Amino acid sequence: MGVFKRSATLALGVAATLAASVAFSSPAMAASSPIEACGGGSYHVIDSKALGSYATIYLLYNGSYNCVVTWKKSPYAGNTTWVRAVVQAYGSPGVVDADYYRYYAGPVKVRAPGKCIMWGGSYGSLWYESPWEHCG
Repeated sequence: MGVFKRSATLALGVAATLAASVAFSSPAMAASSPIEACGGGSYHVIDSKALGSYATIYLLYNGSYNCVVTWKKSPYAGNTTWVRAVVQAYGSPGVVDADYYRYYAGPVKVRAPGKCIMWGGSYGSLWYESPWEHCG
């Protein structure tokens, strides 16, 4: 009975460690730039908004999709902080990525042919959400 109890405790400990590593090894550690986070070279920055000296929200476009990434600035990158990225096409539900990430939130993407979009993000308690803009 004691061996079973130790094995179960060990298994639970390993499961908890794996769950924690999954939670903190989000896509937020995968890319080296907002362009890479959105999917590569076909994206280009069409707008941005600084959140103090902590992070910048980037709005990117590739001819089909709008993509938003909230990118943490050095020396804050690497520290786990609440960050959020949001984008919404007018008349559609918004797409949000928000969590305690180490490097960035997003990418969040929408197709919005002939529509205006709202985009934004946050770092801790600092936030920005655009008016409806970039219509087309």
